Amino acid sequence: MTPVRFTRMEEGTREEFNYLQRLEDDYSIAVADRVLDYFRAQGATFAGYAIDRQQHALQTATRALRDGADDELVVAALLHDLGDALAPQNHGEFAAAILRPYVSGRTWWIVQHHGIFQAYYFAHHTGGDRHARERHREHPHYAAAVDFCHRWDQCSFDPAYDTLPLERFEPMLRRIFARQPFQHAGE
Repeated sequence: MTPVRFTRMEEGTREEFNYLQRLEDDYSIAVADRVLDYFRAQGATFAGYAIDRQQHALQTATRALRDGADDELVVAALLHDLGDALAPQNHGEFAAAILRPYVSGRTWWIVQHHGIFQAYYFAHHTGGDRHARERHREHPHYAAAVDFCHRWDQCSFDPAYDTLPLERFEPMLRRIFARQPFQHAGE
């Protein structure tokens, strides 16, 4: 079939939309490749820190893996800061949006909110409210977000840490992104 002919969606036919859906399905299969490409491209950023952004992400994922986290949380640890370059003010929401179709509501919520939970460790030094996370205290995933930041994120800026390479995480990332999309009703 040639590309669709409509110029307004309301003019499209069933045949055209079925054709487009097949293309979209093929495109969706490669999302893991595109995420990995973007991850690799962000490497040499994170000015001022002892390690770069990519090493921080790998170190966070390494700590999660070694701590016995499931694949979903390890991949979330790997990608939690993926939005820093394009959405520095809401990078957690950016990363969570990428992960959302493939992870549970718990993991999505942790990644989406990790920035406010991570601020506990530095906000009081920069004029912010280190206790801002308390507004989420009654949320069922509050403790998991505290745990994520305390055990894996806030301590992953160590150039001497034995960090695993990206290749160690690629198979689990591909498994997560190959999942059927979750239905997140009511979240």
